[in-house]
Amino acid sequence: MSAITCSHVDKAYGATSVIRDLNLSIEEHEFVVFLGPSGCGKSTLLRMLAGLEDISGGEVSIGGKVVNDLDPGDRGIAMVFQNYALYPHMTIFDNIAFGLRRQKVPAAEIRKRVEAVSRTLGLEPYLGRKPAELSGGQQQRVAIARAMIKTPKVFLFDEPLSNLDAKLRNHMRVEIARLHQSLKTTTVYVTHDQLEAMTLADRIVLLKEGVIEQVGSPAEIYRRPGNMFVAGFIGTPNMNFIEVTVGRSGNGWTLTGAGTVLSIGGSAFHLQHGDRAVLGIRPPDLKTADAGTAGILQGTADLIEFHGNDALVTFASGGKEISALVPARECPVLHAPVRYTFEEDSIHLFDATSGASLRKQ
Repeated sequence: MSAITCSHVDKAYGATSVIRDLNLSIEEHEFVVFLGPSGCGKSTLLRMLAGLEDISGGEVSIGGKVVNDLDPGDRGIAMVFQNYALYPHMTIFDNIAFGLRRQKVPAAEIRKRVEAVSRTLGLEPYLGRKPAELSGGQQQRVAIARAMIKTPKVFLFDEPLSNLDAKLRNHMRVEIARLHQSLKTTTVYVTHDQLEAMTLADRIVLLKEGVIEQVGSPAEIYRRPGNMFVAGFIGTPNMNFIEVTVGRSGNGWTLTGAGTVLSIGGSAFHLQHGDRAVLGIRPPDLKTADAGTAGILQGTADLIEFHGNDALVTFASGGKEISALVPARECPVLHAPVRYTFEEDSIHLFDATSGASLRKQ
């Protein structure tokens, strides 16, 4: 069993609270990503699971066993660090085999297991080399192999790709995804990169200042963010936020803000006449409007960023800067007038005070 449970977990350094009353269950074989901005507590939480940080309060269990007081080596985990932590004077074979030798595993068994894990990660040609003779991506694969060879219950990854360039990050991300599909080991992965989180995770745990803001699949968090922080953190380019006043209009509602009045049915939201709210809409959900379309966002194209198939058009509407991601063939020229509309099922509404989503469950 390799399920992980955190019950009312706290972490403090003196008077400074880093993790506060955190409750989380990770299923066996699940790939969970801790995501959030720098300083949110994600790496601290991972290190608490590993036993590298003491737990100030609450309980952590792995496979149904409370591990608060267990040494890292007794928890059935293996950890892959950001900096690889390879021994420069040892060959790749010896780096991978190091942990097994410390456990007094017979030499024949060590060779068998090193060869097996090296075959899985494509490291067979490099076993006689030193780490300095390998690329960054190859060194990271060695670090993963060293963790894999222990056959752990749980893999812990602490921002393992952040030292690699963009091309290598993409390649290693695919390799880690395939490795998980093959091994089915419970995996907890820390990153600040939402692309890694969205492409790797079964579920994302989004943290802010030591508190879980939302837990869900990548699709759930993207399509149904629980608050403005989640909506603004997930998604590239960033979601547009427009302060609006809610008004009743016949059987529907009006949203007045950013120099325009937008009409919606509003049945998916909890709305009250006169409320202040924040309209959220992602740039890809803004569509070029026909000349006769009513209730649009319009302005002058102030900035155009060409992305290849798409272009990001930034314009000001009612003093508010708004971005639309449009097909490159629809890209306007700089300083040209632009008009955009949207489908109602693509919008989000949040309480202007609390930031909580107004969407009905």
